[in-house]
Amino acid sequence: MAMITFLAGGTGTPKLLAGASAEFDPDGLTVVGNTGDDIELGGLLVCPDLDTVLFHEGDVLDTDRWWGIEDDSHETNAELHRLANAADLDTGPRYLPPRDQTAGRPIARWRRFSGIAEFMTIGDRDRAVHITRTSLLDEGKTLTEATQILADAFDVDPMLLPMSDDPVATIVATDEGPIHFQEYWLDKADREVTGIEFRGADEADPTDQVLDALDAPVVIGPSNPVTSIGPMLAVPGIEQALDRTRVVAVSPFIEDEVFSGPAAELMRGTGREPSSRGVADAYPFVDAFVLDTDDGTDIDRPVVRTDTKIHDEADSRRVMEAVVDALAEVGIDV
Repeated sequence: MAMITFLAGGTGTPKLLAGASAEFDPDGLTVVGNTGDDIELGGLLVCPDLDTVLFHEGDVLDTDRWWGIEDDSHETNAELHRLANAADLDTGPRYLPPRDQTAGRPIARWRRFSGIAEFMTIGDRDRAVHITRTSLLDEGKTLTEATQILADAFDVDPMLLPMSDDPVATIVATDEGPIHFQEYWLDKADREVTGIEFRGADEADPTDQVLDALDAPVVIGPSNPVTSIGPMLAVPGIEQALDRTRVVAVSPFIEDEVFSGPAAELMRGTGREPSSRGVADAYPFVDAFVLDTDDGTDIDRPVVRTDTKIHDEADSRRVMEAVVDALAEVGIDV
C-alpha cells in the first residue's frame, strides 16, 4: 500500500483531498494540519485548519463557506451578539489582557480571546467539537490524541495530525500594529502587512507521528505558503524532514494571479514575489510542481501542468492525477 502525506492549511489542500481517494488507499493517507491559526475563544480551543479537514473528510463541511458544519444552527452565537449589543459592549475581536495570554491552558498561548460577541461565527454543532477538544485537553490528552478521538467520531479515514502538540501563533505585523492571523483574516480592510511572526515556533517540536508521516512522499496542495504552510516550516525539524523526502506542491497562483484568499498580500508583505515563482522560492525542498496550463512560469524543477482550478470533486481528481504524474517525475510510483 502506497503511503502519502498531505500538508494542509486553509482550504487549498482539503479541496485537493476530495480526489485523493481515487488515487490512494485512504488507509495510506496522512494529513498534517497547520495549527498556527488556532485560537482560544471564550475558553474553547478552536483549530480552524484541522477542523476543515475533519469536517470535509467527515462529510459535514459547509462547502459554501469552507468553514463550519453544513446546515448548522447559530443560536448561541446569535445570543452572544444580542447580549453584547444590549450591554453596549465592543463587538470586535477582544484579546484577553497580556498577562493572561500565557496563563491558563499552555497550548492557548498568545492567541486568547474573550467570548463576548464572538468575532468568529461558530455554529452550535461546531461548538460541540470545540468543547469536546478543550475538555479532552483539560483531562490530560495531547492535541494529537484529542484530534484522533474527534476524527474517529467523524469516521475520518486518513490519519489527521496537528503539526505539533506545542503552541505556535501566527502573528501578522501590520501598519496598525501586530494582530493574530484570525483577526487579520476576518478584517483585512486597509491593513498593510509588514511581516509575519510564528510565535513559539522555535520552542515547538513536531510530534513523532508527524516525523514518521514525513518519511513518506509529501503533497502540498494549493495552500497559502505564508500562513498555511509557513507555520509548519517554522517548527524545527519539519523542513529538514521535507528535505529528506520527495515533495510535490500545487501552486495556488496562475503566474501572478492567486486563486483566493490573502496569499498575494501576505507574500508581498514578507518580501516574496506573489506568484508561482515566489512559491517555488519559498519551497526549496519541493522536488516537482503542478502548475496551471495557463501558467508559463519557468521553474528549475520538474513541472506537470493541468487546469488547477478546483470547484468540485471532478476538478480535484484531475489535479490529483497531475500530482501523481509529478510524483512519477521524481521517482515515486503510486
